[in-house]
Amino acid sequence: MEGKIYNFDEVIDRKQTESVKWGFLEEDYGDADIIPLPVADMDFRSPDEVIQAIQKRAAHGIFGYPKYPHGYMESVVGWMEKRFQWSIQKDWIVSTPGVVAAIFSAERAFTHPGDKIIIQPPIYYPFMMSNMIGRNLQFNPLKFENGHYTIDFDDLAEKAKDPMVKMMIISNPHNPVGRVFTKEELKRMGDICLENNILMFSDEIHADLVFKGQKHTPYSSISEEFAQNSLIGTAGSKTFNIAGLHNSNIIVPNEKIREEFKTTVLRHCVFMTPGIFGSTALQAAYTYGESWLSQVMDYIEENYRYMKSYLEQNLPGVKVLPCEATYLIWADFRCFDMDTKELERVMRKEARVALDEGYIFGPGGAGFERFNIACPRITLKEALDRIITAFKPYLKQGI
Repeated sequence: MEGKIYNFDEVIDRKQTESVKWGFLEEDYGDADIIPLPVADMDFRSPDEVIQAIQKRAAHGIFGYPKYPHGYMESVVGWMEKRFQWSIQKDWIVSTPGVVAAIFSAERAFTHPGDKIIIQPPIYYPFMMSNMIGRNLQFNPLKFENGHYTIDFDDLAEKAKDPMVKMMIISNPHNPVGRVFTKEELKRMGDICLENNILMFSDEIHADLVFKGQKHTPYSSISEEFAQNSLIGTAGSKTFNIAGLHNSNIIVPNEKIREEFKTTVLRHCVFMTPGIFGSTALQAAYTYGESWLSQVMDYIEENYRYMKSYLEQNLPGVKVLPCEATYLIWADFRCFDMDTKELERVMRKEARVALDEGYIFGPGGAGFERFNIACPRITLKEALDRIITAFKPYLKQGI
């Protein structure tokens, strides 16, 4: 609602709501009072207009087979133009239940068993599940130097020469390290892909969640050549906390690629029309949700500053990495010189905090922890206090 100030300090009980994060603590961790900060959804209510739009649609009481709501496509086109100055066309949009489902469909459509797919670990772990459908992963690990992640272009250029490499999948903004790749970085990656006939899938699900001073560049917006050799994964799920409504929009400018992608999506029983509530929610969010988004990002950025200062001050040696986007914070716990299982044990059993352990993000992730800070500050503080108390006895002398 115009002019409304949202209260993100409000603690909302999610334990009785079938939440993956909060609803099964005893079953998942053996501890009903553990603080869970892993799963990437927010502990904040969605914008009022989104809730009201869903309630209004539900009040009709009939939920038969849907098509896109009137104005839905226009809201997606308008959002991309307003947020990123990216002009897309309505017929470029292919709806899927989620970006991960779309990635698997793209892999099936444009690669064959035995082909290779380049990814950049440490990376969102579903990217590493390509082997489940017979594809082979080719790692182009991010370089970690002086507390900052960069792309190893020499390594990428060399590995891209392999004729078995058919696709590259990137996460931008990057999950979990929080980088927003610059236009220059994207161009160098894209040029390498074009030179070696490698299709690009750019997962941009966190594009709306950039911090002040950062700018997200949609990969396909850089050039017509890039647009014709790419699929772009977008959704409002992270932005407006509507992941449970299962709706994403894959932007595919190339008609031939788009039709082949749509055929594969249908072949594997993935519907290309959004669910009634998912489409209703996204249209309302893209139409009315900008003020809420601005306020929630202010809160998340303040949570980040608070976490970085509080944790580094009280646990010397732990480094909270610079974050340019997302509400997922990457922290370096290697100062404790623990193996991955011991670090996980101390975090869950002694600190009684559940995080996404760094090792699940692939090479380069061991010794790191991913925090979801899209929660009330009192929840974040309690989690940090538990971690500080549990880990202080393990500090090395002199750190």
